Amino acid sequence: MSITRTRRPDAVAAAAARPGAARLLWAMLATLALAAALALGAAREAAARGAPESFADLAERLSPAVVNVSTSQTVARPSRPLGPRLPENSPFRDLFPELFGDQGGPPRKVSSLGSGFVISQDGYIVTNNHVIDGADEIKVNFTDGESLPAKVVGTDPKTDIALLKVEPKAPLPFVPFGDSDKARVGDWVLAIGNPFGLGGTVTAGIISARNRDINAGPYDDFLQTDAAINRGNSGGPLFNMDGEVIGVNTAIISPSGGSIGIGFAVPSAIVTKVVSQLREFGETRRGWLGVQIQTVTDEIAEGLGLDAARGALVSGVVEGGPAAQAGLQVGDVILSFDGKDVKQMRDLPRMVADAEVGKPVRVTVWRKGKTHTLKVTLGRLEESEQAAAGSDDAPPALGAVEALGMKLTALTPERRAAADLPENVEGVLIEAVDPEGPAAEKGLRPGDVIVEVGQEPVRSPADVRRKVKEAREAGRKAVLLLVHARGDLRFVAVPLED
Repeated sequence: MSITRTRRPDAVAAAAARPGAARLLWAMLATLALAAALALGAAREAAARGAPESFADLAERLSPAVVNVSTSQTVARPSRPLGPRLPENSPFRDLFPELFGDQGGPPRKVSSLGSGFVISQDGYIVTNNHVIDGADEIKVNFTDGESLPAKVVGTDPKTDIALLKVEPKAPLPFVPFGDSDKARVGDWVLAIGNPFGLGGTVTAGIISARNRDINAGPYDDFLQTDAAINRGNSGGPLFNMDGEVIGVNTAIISPSGGSIGIGFAVPSAIVTKVVSQLREFGETRRGWLGVQIQTVTDEIAEGLGLDAARGALVSGVVEGGPAAQAGLQVGDVILSFDGKDVKQMRDLPRMVADAEVGKPVRVTVWRKGKTHTLKVTLGRLEESEQAAAGSDDAPPALGAVEALGMKLTALTPERRAAADLPENVEGVLIEAVDPEGPAAEKGLRPGDVIVEVGQEPVRSPADVRRKVKEAREAGRKAVLLLVHARGDLRFVAVPLED
């Protein structure tokens, strides 16, 4: 008789000798192997997402470069409504000074707080323009308790970025910029700032969305995050997990003014270019094309014969501007700029702004069913030029017909005067609009002037009817009109009735 010293191997061997038990054993082993593989896969996936066990090391390393920006501004006291006239020694004056005091009063100082971050050891600091806008005095407060006066190097209201400079006694801790274009939805981010004046506060979250347009400016391309951003966080940095700044916290959507998990940051891809120009020139120097543009809708694309709604539709060209000199025309659809596809209208302003002033670029346009490539030498964007609506490339008129649910008539001098239309507006006058017709659905009104139909000038109501007929015979679902309405030129795609 032998003595078994190790029972488990013997038991396994015995079980394996029985066919049914063997199958059970292999099933158990396979289940354990699968569970181990799943656990390993989950661990690898978590590592790939960069989910940290703690943000403590990152926060400790980055916080010294994040600052509090304190501003003060002198403002006039608002006028107060006067109460009844009372003697100077009346006790009511002391009891109710807000009613019986003097109107207005001496100017008072208003203070506000924001955030910022150091980008160089010699004292350059980035913040939001709205944090320091109108300030008489700016102070930068550091985490070690030091406070330094700051001067404004330059500002850019269009992207809400400002660059400040302090004169430190010793090199300052600073943080580098990262590449916001590499940030993906779902990536972890860290926000450090000064919410509600509480001092350095750290919050964490993820990138919720990219390329957000919140109508804050002409170059909206925000990163959206659910990291808590509150009042006072403005101008603070949004970090990736490598400790690089990929955004400048700028705005939130909230009914109460507090964070509800919808915050927006200007991406570093925009900030770095702005900061570089402010640092070098004290101002931005953006490219300028000299066009007014609008979105290409599905109906407009159909009216133009485009395969899809893409590009930017030129609705105005600034007289004497770079686009006009290169031959761009009203009705062109800009499909690519400097070798990059213009997928949607709002892409173009950013492309042009990022381009070098004076640089010749190739612009591909869709014009009357064909593509054309033009060479444009960019100018420099200026407020007066940007505000220009563009020149009218319009035509003349004659007659009286009905089309597209409108009564059209010739634009005579008498009708021009009655409609209070400028002398340079020519075309066909809309005299009446059927409220149930397709033109009414698109917002056309009596007094509007049809300048072009299908990108061809119209000089009489008969011209309009002929062009509509041609569009219908070509199998189009809509016809494209260029209309002078309420002082502006705009394209309207009106559905063709069956």
